Amino acid sequence: MSEELNNREGHGSSLALLDALGIGPVWVRRELAAAETMEVETAPAAVAEAVEVRQETPAAPAPRPAIQAPATNDWEDAFAASPAPAPVSPPAARPMPPAAPHVPHVSERRSAPPEDDGGPPAWLDEMDFAASMEPVLIPHGDEEEDAPAPADPMIARIAAMEWPQLKEIVADCRRCGLCNGRKNTVFGVGDEKAKWLFIGEGPGRNEDMQGEPFVGPAGKLLDNMLVAMGLKRGDNAYIANIVKCRPTDGTGRDRPPSPQEVAACLPYLQRQIALIQPTVLVALGKTAAISLLGLDPATPVSKLRGTVHRYQDLPLVVTYHPAYLLRTLGDKSKAWADLCLAMTTYQRQPAQ
Repeated sequence: MSEELNNREGHGSSLALLDALGIGPVWVRRELAAAETMEVETAPAAVAEAVEVRQETPAAPAPRPAIQAPATNDWEDAFAASPAPAPVSPPAARPMPPAAPHVPHVSERRSAPPEDDGGPPAWLDEMDFAASMEPVLIPHGDEEEDAPAPADPMIARIAAMEWPQLKEIVADCRRCGLCNGRKNTVFGVGDEKAKWLFIGEGPGRNEDMQGEPFVGPAGKLLDNMLVAMGLKRGDNAYIANIVKCRPTDGTGRDRPPSPQEVAACLPYLQRQIALIQPTVLVALGKTAAISLLGLDPATPVSKLRGTVHRYQDLPLVVTYHPAYLLRTLGDKSKAWADLCLAMTTYQRQPAQ
């Protein structure tokens, strides 16, 4: 019978006929109704927001009351008794109401697998940011390297000493390990008001035995150099060393002092220079030159010769050590040129 009803002229389809009678159906998606029911139970705030959105959009016409079906089962007789309606066009598609945003429950959020959508990870929701925002002190650089070295109170005491106190403290000095192998400290010798100050490296075997700098073959050569300059030991000339004790290696042979040994002993020489107040300094050898000028230990003497350097506003000339000249006789002429430069520098200094 339904096929016969659908083929009847003027009625089109069953859907058009029901719409013409005013009893057209209102289509609602089954899953949408279920989702709205769950949202009302779990997220009232989201439902309220959805209601506001629906109020802003045109409301769909309310469904018309259903017409009670006739008691007879003969649908053909019932439709024949009613007047034939005018042909109508198929109804336009009704706009679907906007779906409310899906707000997952808390338990659903935690159980859902994480998605990499470029946003913050889900575990951020469970963090206690109040506890994690405690201030953290980050050290700047290496504190051990940046911290200034503690001042040595002994250096200040040495800088205030006179000759008797200075000689006494050097004789009992134990500021470095060189004191363990010495026989005598070698303080220095000469005129304590001299205009010329000659500074060597450190005492050797003969100096350690006698307690005086530049004795033996190297000392005799130095005395000859002084005579050539019009000087002599103890007369307008003072002779000292960078360190006051003999440095030796494991076999007992002489060696250059280490930077630590130089740093421990240099305050004594600095106080000697301040007490003497010389006019010109002559550095004898590499160790004396780099220790006074603060240069790289790899700097050769050949790079320092021929130039008048400055040490605490005092002119300083560098030449070879007498012990080196004994092994390299061809460089004696170079040493004499250095001494001539020192004498020229001395003559150009203002009278004191």
